[in-house]
Amino acid sequence: MKHIAVGILAHVDAGKTTLSEGLLYESGMIKKTGRVDNGDAFLDTDDMEKARGITIFSKQAVIRYRDTEITLLDTPGHVDFSSEMERALWVMDYAILVISGPDGVQGHTFTLWKLLKRHNIPTFIFINKMDQEGTDRDVILENIRKHMGEGFVDFTSHGGNDDDSEFNEQIAVCDEKVLEGYLEGEVITDSVIRDMIKRRKLFPCYFGSALRLQGVHSFLDSILHYMSDDCGKENNTDDTAQAFGARVFKIARDRKGERLTYIKLTQGVLRVKDVIDTGEDEKINQIRIYSGEQYEAASEACRGQICAVTGLTKTRPGQGLGNENGDNAPDLSPVLTYTMLLPEDTDKAVMLANMRELEEEEPELNVVWQEENSRIQVSLMGEVRIEVLKKQIADRFGVDVSFGEGDILYKETIDNAVYGVGHFEPLKHYAEVHLRIEPAERGSGMQYISDVSEDILSKNWQRLILTHLEERQHIGVLTGSELTDVRITLVSGRAHTKHTEGGDFRQATYRAVRQGLMQADSVLLEPYYEFRIEVPVENVGRAMTDIEAMYGKAETPEIYEDHAVLTGTAPVSTMRDYQIQVNSYTKGLGRLNVSVMGYDVCHNQDAVIEKMGYDSERDIDNPSSSVFCSHGAGTVIPWYEVFENMHMEAVGQEREDDGHITINRPVNGKGIVDYSIDEEQIEAIINKTSHANEKSSKHAYKKTKPAINTSYKGKERSNNGTKYMIVDGYNIVHAWDELKVLVDENLEGARTRLMDILCNYQAFVKCELILVFDAYKVKGNVGEFFDYNNIHVVYTREAQTADAYIEKLTHEIAKEYQVTVATSDGLVQLITRGQNCMVISARELKGEIERVNEAIRSYTVQ
Repeated sequence: MKHIAVGILAHVDAGKTTLSEGLLYESGMIKKTGRVDNGDAFLDTDDMEKARGITIFSKQAVIRYRDTEITLLDTPGHVDFSSEMERALWVMDYAILVISGPDGVQGHTFTLWKLLKRHNIPTFIFINKMDQEGTDRDVILENIRKHMGEGFVDFTSHGGNDDDSEFNEQIAVCDEKVLEGYLEGEVITDSVIRDMIKRRKLFPCYFGSALRLQGVHSFLDSILHYMSDDCGKENNTDDTAQAFGARVFKIARDRKGERLTYIKLTQGVLRVKDVIDTGEDEKINQIRIYSGEQYEAASEACRGQICAVTGLTKTRPGQGLGNENGDNAPDLSPVLTYTMLLPEDTDKAVMLANMRELEEEEPELNVVWQEENSRIQVSLMGEVRIEVLKKQIADRFGVDVSFGEGDILYKETIDNAVYGVGHFEPLKHYAEVHLRIEPAERGSGMQYISDVSEDILSKNWQRLILTHLEERQHIGVLTGSELTDVRITLVSGRAHTKHTEGGDFRQATYRAVRQGLMQADSVLLEPYYEFRIEVPVENVGRAMTDIEAMYGKAETPEIYEDHAVLTGTAPVSTMRDYQIQVNSYTKGLGRLNVSVMGYDVCHNQDAVIEKMGYDSERDIDNPSSSVFCSHGAGTVIPWYEVFENMHMEAVGQEREDDGHITINRPVNGKGIVDYSIDEEQIEAIINKTSHANEKSSKHAYKKTKPAINTSYKGKERSNNGTKYMIVDGYNIVHAWDELKVLVDENLEGARTRLMDILCNYQAFVKCELILVFDAYKVKGNVGEFFDYNNIHVVYTREAQTADAYIEKLTHEIAKEYQVTVATSDGLVQLITRGQNCMVISARELKGEIERVNEAIRSYTVQ
């Protein structure tokens, strides 16, 4: 039996789900057709879908007809759920595009058509609602060809090839090679037609009414007849022997909360209890073949089948498994970001973990934790998606949330090629990375390649550098927004035979990217709509004036008897609420259809940069400086002096007479900056991080002034002699033998023992003592700050290491306060010394505590 995945797509209300019902009924898979309006459609099983009468989540149903098993994928038609629809595209062999006969090609229909073309999916067209008055086949076909191109031929009366010369001529003109053969007397066989459809040269069109089942049975017969013979063939001996390969397209959870990974097998066989590499070795516990809400448990699945599996916890949409290489990335993504407004009694850490769970299923949510104001942000397509997400959160997690006004999601790129260098050389570490960073084609995203001889840098180091480039989302220097449309090429690098470790190249790579961006002519990008406005003829002048005022561009209007059509592009930020105006000045007769086109140059860059207030020089999480070894110690060198200190020659770059590489200042004019901050800012930072001792809720604290009563030695500062000690918790735990022994048995016990030791020490020296523990690997963790007796304890947030936290804290407070950092981590020592802090090692801290304990014993004996 052949296994074929067929997706069904349409503009909302074109009748897509109704056609799915008809196909299931005519194939004998269901006994009666349901209706979206009645809430009993076989595939719209979710309560929200029944209530709203729209498809929200892609669903699948199995059609077994003749010698073929079709997995029918019903996708959302509403533009707000385009990302859900797009994920299904990744696993389709064929597509059915449903077009409403009375409405013709609508705005979202054209977006779907472009996506099908981009993904190279052979497509059949079903023109629906032909039972309504005023529908004319020829007019509709002309409209389709006008908006979507050539290759559309009426197949309604042709279940198989025949001697209809007019029909054959229409097919022949769709492909130059076929036409040439046809004119020479060659017969257009079914095999030729199948091949043309497969190559997207021919798009068979069928007219009917899904609601009345008119033309549905012949449509099913015809598409099965014309699907390629080699598509989804059943496994033979060779296929079974092939290595397993599959593509993940969806993550979901069943009604019991079991995590489901939906995959399409692209080769080989998958069996229950097989072990799959998902980043970790994980075992398949169950294979389910879903059809609507019901599923059949299977012992194995073969090439071409779509199934859901349990047991996998590390999978993600778009991921290739086994021999299916690479990850698929979406073409459509939300362009607005919203702040979640939570009830006062909500635990934000728990809510963040809940949202991470939803993000697994819908990556386009792009959940972000804003540390500065303790808020959760998500990216969403529109108002309908917001309402659905609120209902999802309420039903699954029992929390009633709301959302603030949406903000535009900006991106950044560069306008010129630059040369970026990153050097990382604290004591006993070494790495240097040279990158060519240049603009790429708009909409191409980020590209990473290597152009280095293995004589200069070994292949292993090159692969590691490329991995570091790919593993993070790089941000620009104008607003800190996501970087895109940039090609980064590794052109040179150097390692040390003894001192280089993998983490050294991570540091050097990130710094090289940032150093290059600081030189580049950076450009802010904003999302643009592709619009189609239909207005009465007398309103076309108003529409054109509005488009110009919105910084949009319109093509020459198409004028008809009583209406005009304008198409073009405009920024999302200026066109967001334009439908209301169209309704007003056309008295309800105008129509506006928009779809997200992608990103282009921001129309008001300076104003946006000023409003966002991002300062790249103060972004300690993304340093542009490099670390060089000087006189036996590491020295931080700012980005604009790196070329003077780098160890390798630049590759293919011209130098000035003095030997320096010519570089450009960033477009926002940032160069050397003054890092000083006033006393009020210092107090705010300290109160926020370590002296907010009175809690109003689990993660909200009232601000209190720090005590000013310390006595241990340190450099003099201006703030009344206030002194701080910052202790790198896990570094100390693993350095002291008495604590290291506890780690294997009870990590919590080791932490508590260290806290008790430091409490005794602080009581004697009277410093403000801050103990920092890593918690950056804890999924959904938002960080925790609390007092343990007389010391302050910090658990860092997700993705924030103790090193980064200590670096940021010392950067802000060491200018006004006396700070000592206790750690044996060479990098932390280097950075904090650069902040004018005193540094003591784990061994020195232990010695100091022992001296204090001896002093305490002597005092008590007296």
